[in-house]
Amino acid sequence: MSHSIDHLFANNKAWSERMQAEDPEFFSRLVAQQSPEYLWIGCSDSRVPANQIIGLAPGEVFVHRNVANVVVHTDLNALSVIHYAVEMLRVKHILVVGHYGCGGVKAALNDNRTGLTDNWLRHVQDVRDRHTERLAQIDDADARLDRLCELNAIHQVVNVCQTSVLREAWQRGQNVTVHAWCYSLDNGLVNNLGLSANSRNEALELYRSAVERLA
Repeated sequence: MSHSIDHLFANNKAWSERMQAEDPEFFSRLVAQQSPEYLWIGCSDSRVPANQIIGLAPGEVFVHRNVANVVVHTDLNALSVIHYAVEMLRVKHILVVGHYGCGGVKAALNDNRTGLTDNWLRHVQDVRDRHTERLAQIDDADARLDRLCELNAIHQVVNVCQTSVLREAWQRGQNVTVHAWCYSLDNGLVNNLGLSANSRNEALELYRSAVERLA
């Protein structure tokens, strides 16, 4: 069994040697401090690597990932990551990044049974049910899925902005902006969904215009 992952150790050694050859101070800088300006909240999908997509090195992006990039107010994991990023690391931007063709969003859209994950994806179905008429107007199944991926990312930005962490940060004048993006596996490009908020009220106001812009 161990032989099946031996190549990962070889890959790791080659990567370490390559990084040190390109930049002898790389690892010493990483050890000395962690000071990213960005928190990435994305999907666990293996095809969506945060650092690589936006061309940043290790140490430059703090990352939280889960199925369908959902932010739930009872999820202590996500809330702890957001708290640490905002309170300790003082990130300036929180990027909520969905991706087109997301399997979790597809399961939520079509009521596909996935087992335990059904409970988690209920949050995405809440977004679906909120936009039933809008989604029903889209005949193409792939386009309908992509639209829900966008709507879900936009909705999760509002959820982030309503956390006590962000509300308290803004109340004390901390500079942090929350953005809604959606990533395309087809071409590797990120789509800005038109929602970048610096307050809870701004998020609620921009939510409507961002959704209308998708129509």
